Amino acid sequence: MSDIIIKEVEKACKILKSGGVIVYPTDTVWGIGCDATNEEAIKKVYKIKQKNSSNPMLCLVNDHLMLKNYLKSVPKESTKILQEAVLPTTIIYNHSINISKLLLGENDSIGFRIVDNEFCKRLIDKLKKPIVSTSANLSGYKSAYNLKEINTKILKEVDYVVNLPSTKSCDSASSIIKINLDGTISKIR
Repeated sequence: MSDIIIKEVEKACKILKSGGVIVYPTDTVWGIGCDATNEEAIKKVYKIKQKNSSNPMLCLVNDHLMLKNYLKSVPKESTKILQEAVLPTTIIYNHSINISKLLLGENDSIGFRIVDNEFCKRLIDKLKKPIVSTSANLSGYKSAYNLKEINTKILKEVDYVVNLPSTKSCDSASSIIKINLDGTISKIR
């Protein structure tokens, strides 16, 4: 791991642990994020994005083991979905636990994505918690694929902007799949 990634993980983790909000590169678009268990930080993300809190945000985890800590049970369908996925894929699961209620939808549902970005993986490893990931744009505007595309209003309101180039693995937001209560699968995006 390069020295610059190590330094940026240290800085970003310190901000997240203190309840702060960061702008950071993911494996898709640039994101606004915080500790997914810190309600005050989550409220700040909603305010920065000018987003309605009834519209839940997704979270990033680093692997299936972490996912098991935030769901009552991980449906077997999710493994198959992720094995067959070509692009980064967010799965909406029901019956989450140990996560802020501000992030939940109907049936305590929440979107989790197992991230494939070195910076994000290292940050989540260090924080030992999921991080909120919502596109670094004002609600209703297009997503930012590089730092230059992010609205300066957002950059001024967050507590830290990660100083790394984008290392995305695709040119779009993640696909979104929902595992319904009856075990059927719905493609959202």
